[in-house]
Amino acid sequence: MKLKSYVGGQWVEGNDSGREVLNAVTGESVCSVSSSGIDFGDVVRHARQKGGPALRKMTFHERANALKEIAKLLMAQKEEFYRISAWTGATRTDGWVDIEGGISTLFTYSSLVRRELPNETFLVEDDAQRLSAKGSFIGRHILVPKEGVAVHINAFNFPCWGMLEKIAPSLAAGMPVIVKPATVSAYLTEAMVRAIVDSRLLPEGAIQLVCGGVGDLLDRLDEQDVVTFTGSASTGQKLRTHPNIVANSIPFTMEADSLNCSILGETVEPGSAEFDLFIKEVAREMTVKAGQKCTAIRRAIVPRNRADAVADALSARLTKTTLGDPSVEGVRMGPLVGRDQVDDVWSQVDKLRESCELIHGGQREFDVVGADASKGAFFPTTLLYADQPLKADAPHSIEAFGPVSTLMAYDDIDQAIAIAKLGKGSLVGSIVTGDNREARDLVLGCASYHGRLLVLNADCAKESTGHGSPLPTLVHGGPGRAGGGEELGGLRAVKHYMQRTAIQGNPTTLTAITNEFNPGSEQITDAVHPFRKYFEDLQIGETLITHRRTVTEADIVNFGCLSGDHFYAHFDEIAAKDSMFGKRVAHGYFVISAAAGMFVEPSPGPVLANYGMENLRFVEPVGIGDTIQVRLTCKQKIKKDRRSEEEQPNGVVVWDVEVRNQEDTPVAIYNILTLVARKED
Repeated sequence: MKLKSYVGGQWVEGNDSGREVLNAVTGESVCSVSSSGIDFGDVVRHARQKGGPALRKMTFHERANALKEIAKLLMAQKEEFYRISAWTGATRTDGWVDIEGGISTLFTYSSLVRRELPNETFLVEDDAQRLSAKGSFIGRHILVPKEGVAVHINAFNFPCWGMLEKIAPSLAAGMPVIVKPATVSAYLTEAMVRAIVDSRLLPEGAIQLVCGGVGDLLDRLDEQDVVTFTGSASTGQKLRTHPNIVANSIPFTMEADSLNCSILGETVEPGSAEFDLFIKEVAREMTVKAGQKCTAIRRAIVPRNRADAVADALSARLTKTTLGDPSVEGVRMGPLVGRDQVDDVWSQVDKLRESCELIHGGQREFDVVGADASKGAFFPTTLLYADQPLKADAPHSIEAFGPVSTLMAYDDIDQAIAIAKLGKGSLVGSIVTGDNREARDLVLGCASYHGRLLVLNADCAKESTGHGSPLPTLVHGGPGRAGGGEELGGLRAVKHYMQRTAIQGNPTTLTAITNEFNPGSEQITDAVHPFRKYFEDLQIGETLITHRRTVTEADIVNFGCLSGDHFYAHFDEIAAKDSMFGKRVAHGYFVISAAAGMFVEPSPGPVLANYGMENLRFVEPVGIGDTIQVRLTCKQKIKKDRRSEEEQPNGVVVWDVEVRNQEDTPVAIYNILTLVARKED
């Protein structure tokens, strides 16, 4: 069978025999893979001319809803993906991380975008910056989708998750994608992309798939495009220095395999909960996906006086890991992805043995359950030991990308940190200790060399996602050898596919551009109270100036009795006089409560509920006899999706609130959010 690519709106085969891909368990042929004959210029044009414009017309929320529907579709078909995943050598647990872990990333980004971003096609970032003395000239930052294509070149070990964790923020940002999976496991990626394409949940051109080589694809890119890469550091460095990428300053995000470490704290005793957690975590990272993870623990750094105990406990646990056909009951670890990978791992282990002692596994004769070791791509769990890791280069520079790890002895915390840094940059490190002071020293000592650090102890163990699990809301990446890039990290990843532009001008002009009220902008007033208007009828900049209210001693006393807040600055005349205020002052929360009473229109109407308050600052104190007045301005409107047919269509209105005193000086500034009814869906 020839595996097809999806380009230019159709499924196409390569026009040569291609590379044969084998079942990792049985050694039987799965398919042949080739991209020969594809015109990559046409592929890029299709994304730019079809997918990009269609996505950019959609709002953030519309794109997020599409991601949610895709996730639901893929979850409904997950058993088919599990069936195919087994051909890569993955156990059910391995497949869960790849398949359902990847799908959950779509759900996460859909929720995050709908919760945190406006229902707009662009994003306004940060507060307005005043650039002139009188305020007629200000600056803002906006982010708009790049008008190119995001090319995602993925590794073989996570054919589903690797794709989904990249396309989720790309599509959410409004940028079409070209997915290029690793050839040896491309058939699983193809199955998932086929389901997405068949669903028609995305505009044509929003997603394309290239199975096989990339040909001259990188030569076809320009300054509006983005390239991401996951894989070996050597391949990534070659791609990063591609002449066209360099010439056009094309953003290139690299996430490379790294020599990640786990450090056992000095204070951890054998038999303790933390000791057992360390053994379990190292063994799990060696055996999940047969150690074929960019985040796997390659270096287990342990106190010298615990080295023997760790070696014995870890060897005993690894011995219980049954190797074989993942479909057979009781098998805990499957094969590597292919025979080429087996040869590579043996080669790297041989190099490591030149400076490290073999203490578990590492023999070419081993038992396999339910399969033929000579046909499948099996490799035994292998553990080595470096007694003087500061003097040995190999375990810090050679990675055996399989179920292989090296124990390393340290004499004190400073030495443990120094050993960790010899990896020259890692995606993740973990620290296992029940001593918080020790954890602090290790984290602050290691952080500059790691993209992520897990601190594991008995208190968080039950809910911890583990050393090797990147999460959509946290950064995935690392310095140095790990590639120097960042993926995921919540909205950071979405912004990676957008252009941040500073805009400068008159406040009223910038309000018109951004659909967000800016200080100093023209204010709109009319006879109708803004709380009497439906969402559609409200205009950005619409302003209400309230009546005035003079604050009395009775106000302060009554609010203190009601709230129970009898702070000295409100009630003790002598102490208040000696304070920074110089007099008794009103409660800050009384000021904003009084302000609400001044601007709220109390009768039933389109305003459904108070939705929250943001960015509250008390600028000046309000004393007895001071007079306050409120300016309420419609700052931003965010249309919300209906959760059910019965729900009243509505949107969130952000109001800019400024409370001023009799000298026209601001005393409190903040935003309130109200839920306002819409006339129509």
